[in-house]
Amino acid sequence: MSTSVRINNLRLELDDPEEALPARAAGRLGLGTDAVVGWRILRKSLDARRVDDLHFTFAMELELAADAAERAVAASGRSGLTVQPYQAEAFDWPESGGRPLEHRPVVIGAGPAGLIAGYLLALNGYRPLILERGQGVKERVADVRRFDAGGPVDPESNYLFGEGGAGTFSDGKLTSRSGGPDVHRVLEIFADCHAKPSILYEHRPHLGSNRLPLIVRTIRRKLEELGGEVRFGCRVEDVDIVDGKLRGLGTSSGYVPADAAILAVGHSARDTYDMLLRRGVPLLAKPFQFGVRIEQPQEQINKAQHGPKEGHPALGAADYGLSVRAGACDLFTFCMCAGGYVMPSVSEPGYFCSNGMSESRHDSPFANSGLVVTIDPAQTSSHPLAGVHFQQRYERAAYVAGGRSYAAPIQWARDFLNGRASKGALPSSYTRGATRAMDLGPLLPEQVARALLKGLPIMDRRLDRRFLRDATLTGPESRGSSPVRIPRDADSRQSPTVAGLFPCGEGAGYAGGIVSAAVDGLRTARALVAAFATPR
Repeated sequence: MSTSVRINNLRLELDDPEEALPARAAGRLGLGTDAVVGWRILRKSLDARRVDDLHFTFAMELELAADAAERAVAASGRSGLTVQPYQAEAFDWPESGGRPLEHRPVVIGAGPAGLIAGYLLALNGYRPLILERGQGVKERVADVRRFDAGGPVDPESNYLFGEGGAGTFSDGKLTSRSGGPDVHRVLEIFADCHAKPSILYEHRPHLGSNRLPLIVRTIRRKLEELGGEVRFGCRVEDVDIVDGKLRGLGTSSGYVPADAAILAVGHSARDTYDMLLRRGVPLLAKPFQFGVRIEQPQEQINKAQHGPKEGHPALGAADYGLSVRAGACDLFTFCMCAGGYVMPSVSEPGYFCSNGMSESRHDSPFANSGLVVTIDPAQTSSHPLAGVHFQQRYERAAYVAGGRSYAAPIQWARDFLNGRASKGALPSSYTRGATRAMDLGPLLPEQVARALLKGLPIMDRRLDRRFLRDATLTGPESRGSSPVRIPRDADSRQSPTVAGLFPCGEGAGYAGGIVSAAVDGLRTARALVAAFATPR
């Protein structure tokens, strides 16, 4: 008979192997190693509060003989560890609902939300049809490489559209503000599809843009083996609504009958927003992030964050997360790419936007991060798509300023603070290569420029004066989140005016990253299963 306990705050030094954990825990609790029946890591994080005392902190599950478990819990506190009885929260999945589906469910979009929703529907016998406007990941990688080499934008296969969604070329970070069994189930799916097993417990798990294509393709192939179907190059152009119910979808490949569809189009499907608005599907403007991308030599960030341990093989490339009050708003970093690259987040010809990514090795000599403020709808207008129009205005200006060639507008951070344009060649990891030195001020909304002027010096002080040293700013960074919300009922997850339409994921305004989008896809698939029986 054995019992599981959870142990928190277990310390390992940088040179200690993780295999030492069960013996270390048993020794701290006054137990012999023979009392340990089994173990697994629940959480691993780097304690970097003091650069002269960097170490890893673990939470773990220990399966102990019953009497040993009682002694371990009793020793909680006295041992310097927190020990408590542990039982993992079970993943909940409903029985199939009673309402019949005339047609198999459709998933619109093959990003994280759509792929996970489709996979779970297929796993439960619903044989979903996934419609993706872009190409499969293999073809998409080739299209992106052609663009980076100087070719034109393919408006249907690019950094934002195609199998895997925007996340395929946006670093692959799996951080999430929430936890629980739904998040764990999503991470399990990724781990089962060639991601590192350690993503299940790392504090800041990361897939890497080089690994994401294989992971995405594996999820899709499993979905197909379970009876699902994916149609690439199939753009949804209309929704057929009769008496407040979904009846079908008009696509670039013809009409698709559908009485249940998960709408997971992503935050850059601006033409889809236009179409939904014309068809009377309710849309709301929501707050969204806007700013620039800051880039520094990775070595400087390593020294600031790791101090004398900088370069230790257990640490890798250092990251950061900063937030300061800058006048009337918060200025904060997000999507920090240690050892990464600045890339063009472009889906429409004639517009420019920056983003960042890193590969699993984090071996670029540069660090970069989004540096943004939140734009409230009250700062734009009352139109549901006012945020989209706001983004487009500045993206168009950046494209023109870059010479209409997708050259990245760039400026030394010190020049920005001193109100002067940069000149000459500036160091950058920008994946398309060409940059154009200039003054970014005219390319940014006034509230963003003010926040940068106020907040950058504060961030620099917080990072040991290494945040702005040799730093450049590239911009704008305007696609950090969706400026639109597509309302849905809290319980059924269906549109309040279109029965059978399930708004989902980042494009619908309910997520902000790979994991949160995938979890929203999971929960939307769960709601569909609870409502409908498997199709005939």
